[in-house]
Amino acid sequence: MDINKVIIPAAGLGTRFLPYSKSVPKEMLPLLNKPAIHYIVQEAFESGIKHLSLVTNRSKHSIEDYFDTSPELSHILKDLGEKNLLNDIEKIIRSIDFTSVRQHEMMGLGHALWLARHSIGKEYCGVMLPDDIIFSKQPALAQLIRIARQEKASIIAVQEVPADCLSSYGVVTIKKQITPHLLQISSIIEKPDQKDAPSNLAVIGRYVLSHKIFNALDQMTTYSVGEELQLSDAINNMIQNNEKVFAYKVQGIRYDIGTPIGWIKAVIGSALQDPQYGPHIQRFIDDLGTSESFLFNQSKNIQHTV
Repeated sequence: MDINKVIIPAAGLGTRFLPYSKSVPKEMLPLLNKPAIHYIVQEAFESGIKHLSLVTNRSKHSIEDYFDTSPELSHILKDLGEKNLLNDIEKIIRSIDFTSVRQHEMMGLGHALWLARHSIGKEYCGVMLPDDIIFSKQPALAQLIRIARQEKASIIAVQEVPADCLSSYGVVTIKKQITPHLLQISSIIEKPDQKDAPSNLAVIGRYVLSHKIFNALDQMTTYSVGEELQLSDAINNMIQNNEKVFAYKVQGIRYDIGTPIGWIKAVIGSALQDPQYGPHIQRFIDDLGTSESFLFNQSKNIQHTV
């Protein structure tokens, strides 16, 4: 089973990050020295993806530009002896074919996927939501691809979340437990009240889906919450038509950068995990509750290089 295509829906307005997102896509928020979207595409690259469809809107040219070559900058860096600064992004650009589709109206995640259907054809494909950054030894998408090939079925990533957070997620109904991390599901309940949640397993932003998801989206004659075409409704449609769908507890550290506080946690968390920045940030944090902190000793804010 070949799984080498991915759809990244990135057309959202990013209202939680206004006024920043008025002119800069929230997907271009920095995490260390890379925009957040870089981590998503790098995960796809490390999972063996060869074709990637970005679903954007008219104000998100900077995402498309980022994943394009920059001969002038490359030439300048070569003259400065620093061409290696672009090695990571240029390797990705050379290895993946990018296409871009515009979502002219904000009609939901299902609609965003449906717009990219012609680039997928009759294949399984990955879906990666850029609000979820996942750091793991094995890329999160690669974990799902392995299970999809094993079960020859669609697979969605889930995470155990506290009961008081379930109303913010799609929550799966468990049909059968296969292993401690793998389960077959019978439905997804979108944003249930805490008392109505069928489990504590919330859907997070990674999927590997059969091409039949597009047939399911075609069959949807009514829109759900907020007049949007919901991906969860289409997945439920597949299940009702005897398609097996599995959920997998992805291994790794997940950051939800869809809100400012989530992004701040991701910046701190990723910095602490980085061997170059980690020791400096840890010392900074350790000092915060002492008389040695930068609040009392401003000279501690002067060091800017590592």
